Amino acid sequence: MLKVHFVANTRAGRVVWLLEELGLEYEVNIMPFTKEGLKSPEHRARHALGRVPVLEDGEISIFESGAIIDYILERHKNGGLKPSADDVNFPYYLQWYHYCEGMVMPPMNQIVVQTLLLPPDRRDETVLNQAKNLLTKSLAPVNENLSGKDYLIGDFSAADIMLGHSCFMANRFGCVSDEMEHIKQYVERIAERAAFQKAISLGA
Repeated sequence: MLKVHFVANTRAGRVVWLLEELGLEYEVNIMPFTKEGLKSPEHRARHALGRVPVLEDGEISIFESGAIIDYILERHKNGGLKPSADDVNFPYYLQWYHYCEGMVMPPMNQIVVQTLLLPPDRRDETVLNQAKNLLTKSLAPVNENLSGKDYLIGDFSAADIMLGHSCFMANRFGCVSDEMEHIKQYVERIAERAAFQKAISLGA
């Protein structure tokens, strides 16, 4: 059975969300967001840097949320969530799937560092504001693309699991302005999905 090593409010939520959407059976190892949990010898054997998510599938153990999602879709897909290569939306699926880690997550990572991970005396307000501004700029094309669409390529796909999860978290951080009404509505649609609700509440 598939097993996900998971910490709440991290990219590991994407993996659980996908598994729930596909109706696949899985186990979850809910770990604390602590040095003792993530940097333990046991977990470092799964991921040398002590990060999540990690997926185990029999003798296979892989990390990186995007790689895990691709792996599940190719090896265990039950309903798709990915257009075929000859589909007119396939190029745009790839674009938004990778836009997440390429453009949205780098400034979001910096926001997490400056607001949650660093002690107050080491935080830099200038760096934080720069990251927030960059995140807002990075979300602008997403907002424009969602005009007239329920999801990134029209129908719900794994691109929404990647980028939609990030949009939800960016909204939580207060980095989605009211002017980005399409993302606001998009986040609301995502939050109504039962599979997402399961993933976002796990370990909370």
